[in-house]
Amino acid sequence: MPAFRMPPSTKVEYTSFGTKLSGAMKKIGLLSDTHGYIDEKYRIHFADCDEIWHAGDIGSVTVADYLSGLAPLRAVYGNIDGQDIRLQYPEVLRFCVEEVKVFMTHIGGYPGRYEPRIYRMLVQNPPRLFVCGHSHILKAMYDKKLDMLHLNPGAAGKYGFHAVRTLMRFVIDGRDIRDLQVIELADR
Repeated sequence: MPAFRMPPSTKVEYTSFGTKLSGAMKKIGLLSDTHGYIDEKYRIHFADCDEIWHAGDIGSVTVADYLSGLAPLRAVYGNIDGQDIRLQYPEVLRFCVEEVKVFMTHIGGYPGRYEPRIYRMLVQNPPRLFVCGHSHILKAMYDKKLDMLHLNPGAAGKYGFHAVRTLMRFVIDGRDIRDLQVIELADR
């Protein structure tokens, strides 16, 4: 089978923040689909996070700047994001935290219903954790076939059909992904 090549329009970025400290764990704050909305509760819920991850549809550079002022930010752009966001953040982001390989994109699907192009990328180089947004539907599912955890934090912004705004927090400790918390911010 020929190697899969990403279309030229797909920007993939590999990143790393600093050096892993022996015995260290990382507290992660995860959100998506802010659509330009900033809730001051992000500051409260992400106060002790080592990193914040945004799974796309950021909506404005102001949101990205706000979040990166709370903790180091890893983000991907979403379908509503303009050139200002697309120039700063990739469509697909692969990185490692502790001993966990992470794949993050905005439009990705979920176990059994992945977006076909993303599925090929997941199969070619499987992560331990797959993160996406877009659906505004919070999901935490284990994909037995690909042996990975899938997380979609729902939507933290006010635009969309979702009834409740949500985000997630969890810990990465070595190979373990644990202490997953779903936080309901408020009704949209």
